[in-house]
Amino acid sequence: MRLRGDRTGGQGRQILFVTGFLSKRWGNKSKALAGLCREKKWGFCCFDFRGSGESEGEFSDYTLSNWVEDSVAVAEMLADGPPLTIVGSSLGGWLAWLVGQQNTAVENTVLLCPAFNMMGARSQQVSPERRQAWRDTGWMPYDDEELHRDFPLSWTWVEESEDLWTRRLENVRRVNTTILHGLQDTVILPSGSWDFTQEILANDPDFPIELIMKHGDHRFSTADNLDTFLKLISERC
Repeated sequence: MRLRGDRTGGQGRQILFVTGFLSKRWGNKSKALAGLCREKKWGFCCFDFRGSGESEGEFSDYTLSNWVEDSVAVAEMLADGPPLTIVGSSLGGWLAWLVGQQNTAVENTVLLCPAFNMMGARSQQVSPERRQAWRDTGWMPYDDEELHRDFPLSWTWVEESEDLWTRRLENVRRVNTTILHGLQDTVILPSGSWDFTQEILANDPDFPIELIMKHGDHRFSTADNLDTFLKLISERC
């Protein structure tokens, strides 16, 4: 199984961008980041998860643990280069955090509207009847939007998400972490980032974490919000 991605070399810093759920590697944020890296002569990398975008495999054959493995493998590939910053969006924000906890080459993580425990949270958002059907049949689309109906999720996504979330405070590694979340986000609620930050600081008061709340939604794709996003990356790297 091969992952498809793009990598450009650079000096002084390299950025790995981790996409959100069912997003392809080249979107507004990754293109903007790639442009920033060209300006600063930094390295840049983005990739498609297995079963997604241009990478090999069928989506239904893989689960969250596979996407964690993909993220870890790409970060390990970059470990022999300049200092590494991982930037993740939505589900990719949580994955960026998980990789930063495992890989000592990661110096900074920037989490954009991170979807912590995304599938565990989703299982609580649906009706009890639909949740039970999801468990009984083993499959359910993430939601009824046309974009998602062709990508059924196995219940294993929920089990793995809950397991990782349960262990979130085990052996926490101090890595510089910045969370940027839109106050108008109704898809991934900003309260999740607030609660996570408070938990981390309660566990380790000296943990280098910063939470920034800004006007905007979970996409941060408008020109003004992209400028805020890029400025944050420039300052935190």
